[in-house]
Amino acid sequence: MRSLLRVLKYALASVAALGLAGVVTAAVGYYLLAPDLPPVERLREVEFQQPLRVYTRDGALIGEFGSQRRIPLRYGEFPPKLINAFIAAEDQRFFEHPGVDYQGIMRAVWHLVRTGEKGPGGSTITMQVARNFFLSPEQTYIRKAREILLALEIDRLLPKEEIMALYLNKIYLGEGAYGAAAAAQIYYGRKPSGLTLAETAMIAGLPKAPSAWNPVANPDRAVERRNYVLRRMHEQGMIDDSAYREARQAPVTAEVHRVRPEVSAPYVAEAVRRRLVQRFGEEAAYTRGYRVYTTISADRQRAAQSALRKALHGYDERHGWRGPAGHWELGESPDAEALRERLDDNYPGVASLTNAVVTGIGEDAVTVVSADRGEAWQLPFDAMAWARPFVNRQVVGKKPGGPGDVLERGDVIRVRDTDEGPRLAQVPEAQGALVSLRPEDGAVEALVGGYDFGLSKFNRVLQARRQPGSAFKPLIYSAALANGFTPATLVNDAPVVFHDPSLESTWRPENYSQKFYGPTRLRQALIHSRNLVSIRVLRRVGIGPALAHLARFGLDPEALPHNLSLALGTASLTPMQLARAYTVFSNGGYLVDPYLIDRVENDVGEVVYEPVRLRVCDDGCPSGHAVTAEGAARSAADQGMMQTALADVMPLPERTQSILPAPRVLPADNAWLITSMMQDVIRQGTGRGALVLDRDDLSGKTGTTNDQVDAWFSGFNHSLVTTSWVGFDESRPLGRAETGARAALPMWIDYMGAALEGEPSSTLSQPPGIVSVGINPESGLVAREGSESMTEYFREGNVPDREPPNAGGGYGSTADGSSSGSGGGKTLF
Repeated sequence: MRSLLRVLKYALASVAALGLAGVVTAAVGYYLLAPDLPPVERLREVEFQQPLRVYTRDGALIGEFGSQRRIPLRYGEFPPKLINAFIAAEDQRFFEHPGVDYQGIMRAVWHLVRTGEKGPGGSTITMQVARNFFLSPEQTYIRKAREILLALEIDRLLPKEEIMALYLNKIYLGEGAYGAAAAAQIYYGRKPSGLTLAETAMIAGLPKAPSAWNPVANPDRAVERRNYVLRRMHEQGMIDDSAYREARQAPVTAEVHRVRPEVSAPYVAEAVRRRLVQRFGEEAAYTRGYRVYTTISADRQRAAQSALRKALHGYDERHGWRGPAGHWELGESPDAEALRERLDDNYPGVASLTNAVVTGIGEDAVTVVSADRGEAWQLPFDAMAWARPFVNRQVVGKKPGGPGDVLERGDVIRVRDTDEGPRLAQVPEAQGALVSLRPEDGAVEALVGGYDFGLSKFNRVLQARRQPGSAFKPLIYSAALANGFTPATLVNDAPVVFHDPSLESTWRPENYSQKFYGPTRLRQALIHSRNLVSIRVLRRVGIGPALAHLARFGLDPEALPHNLSLALGTASLTPMQLARAYTVFSNGGYLVDPYLIDRVENDVGEVVYEPVRLRVCDDGCPSGHAVTAEGAARSAADQGMMQTALADVMPLPERTQSILPAPRVLPADNAWLITSMMQDVIRQGTGRGALVLDRDDLSGKTGTTNDQVDAWFSGFNHSLVTTSWVGFDESRPLGRAETGARAALPMWIDYMGAALEGEPSSTLSQPPGIVSVGINPESGLVAREGSESMTEYFREGNVPDREPPNAGGGYGSTADGSSSGSGGGKTLF
């Protein structure tokens, strides 16, 4: 008995000694490590990395940028079953221990003593929070000791609920998902509250090995891990027998759900991304959860993209079929599913086109298997009757007589959806651009920089400098009105040869029709886009005064041609620049700055940046947010990308306001007269295709450059300005007859028809000082009593002379180039 007591005594003494040694060791460790521990208080102000998100003005997602997908939630927003699943999988005593589970640590120590290796157990959720927020991933005993000390301090400082929320928002769960909410979205396309028990357990099983137990990449191993989590939940009484059995039998339904924009506007999203990176720096832009609300209208953006793609396919079909995208040798009975997989693997999606392979040729249709349908289907001959063989841009081959003249079995093709049904298609070689502005303040309503962002990220609205051709003429005619001309001024449309040293050779300009029409009123010259009249007008006005006038439209005179070719639109402008210039006519003479960003909010919804914007506001502008004077100055340019930069929002009401009155740069009568003349371009001239819209408030002008290299249409009413362009990136001819009216105007019509649907007529009010007078249409003079006449508009004091009583209805009495005080009714040159 004594020996037994002696052994017990020694054992207790040893345990006490070991315990004391442990306490001493812990105390020494704390004394050595504590001074270097990071301040746990920072967890109260933690900012989770969140991606940059870009929205339309009505809140539809356009794009997301950033490597970490995260959707932070508060503790109460996580469903109880999800919290229970993570507790069962990671830390069943989470709500009981003080941040460190000593039982788990003892199990880990005993495993180390028995095996000599580090084993499972011991790492609590609180310790994982300490590791993820403060420590490196290195595996050392010192780091483990720091982790334990930090966990104890975190548990002392924060409620358990806050610790759990930090964990569930921080933990990496594979596929770029950081946090449980992001994982629910990526794997199942739902919020955490919408997950089933089986799906919840699948996600809760991921933290320790998000790659090995990934339900998409390794579904079998993922099921094993899921069932382990379910068993732990069942053992701890978190779920009943029925729920446990049902969840274990559930199939794997996980698949990667990438963020899909609600509105396709990748050129907009990229322009915003570049701007935010410039403004905030790359790291901050991609990680601080900024939400950028653009000026884009979701409906108008959809209409713009549809119109551009339809116009480019229309152009493409006019120039013939270039052949299938590929050709496969097929067996007698090819497997449809295998064909679909092969299409997905070898032919990436382009725009909204569907990839398909022809599996049979019939007399009036072909049978195809496509990537978007489960069964084979028929593509009728009507859908491919357009497919004359491409020869060159000027010539197409013979019209096909049946499907076999176009396609063969095994051809890989593309199909596009139309209002009439599926239609054979090919990726257009030509490109296009469309931009639509709100003329009262320059807000961008819609912007499409090309056919498909995936094929080319070059934003033609903002970056492509092309010659606008005759679409530039309204600006020249505005300069003419400012220098004494009237819409009734006669200018001789006749051959002319110029020996201009700046043009380096003799220049013999022609009209597009290669005809000459003699003395022509200015209005008629613009309606029918007479080149020779425009040249003579510019020569009369003078290059210097004309360039000074063009500066009023926001154009840099130094970047414009300093010779008479300027009259034919040889300046290099982006579609955005031309649209901005046209807003001056649309809004009655004010220069506004186009802007794309309405506001930037941080991750809690506070407005942190907002652009300074110029607005037409005759009665005074609303104050809006206050901005610094420096921010207001910055709004004049945006690194060559946009006309408006973001400005610093400052809570200082005495500072410059974010909404400033737009400067008047053109007299109201000048803007109104040019608008009136451009209305007749649509009513009678090269833009009359727009009459199909059945509106009385549209003005516009076509533009076509030499050899049909560029095709434009720019037009407006009082509420919307839109410019469309079609051409090749490498500046080669579009082909015979591919004018602005044929190639670009259909895009403008389709867009404006949708954009203005249901909106009332919106025109400029006739300004004071404009009078209407009956004139002789041949002479431009005020018509005699009882003679044939038409109505024309003039500024007061600029009305032409009345025809002499016995005049024969011919032209004005002088043709020597002298101008009368009226500025009308005479052939000036």
